Amino acid sequence: MEFTARYQYASISPRKVKNMANLIRGKHVNDALQMLRMSNERAAYILDKVLRSAVANADESLEADMENLRIKESRVDCAPTRKKSRFRARGRTTVERCRASHISIVLEDGQ
Repeated sequence: MEFTARYQYASISPRKVKNMANLIRGKHVNDALQMLRMSNERAAYILDKVLRSAVANADESLEADMENLRIKESRVDCAPTRKKSRFRARGRTTVERCRASHISIVLEDGQ
């Protein structure tokens, strides 16, 4: 069976999260949680929250085999970009892009 968890509009750039998401893809859930907790990046903290949510979703199902949970898919997509104006020298402005991410994790238990 498959179990999913999603975090939409996470206020972190997809480029920063994709590196951590690539590290945990295909790994056993306990190994991935340990890797994320040992990392001191902000993206690791966000992915840890999403992964724990997916494990809790699997735990709610009575048919899930909790010992064999693996990360089948970890996907990070771009969310809409917010734009802010920053005032610059000589009366000009520049546009600052605040990027956001959609993070989704799919677990499978091998059944």
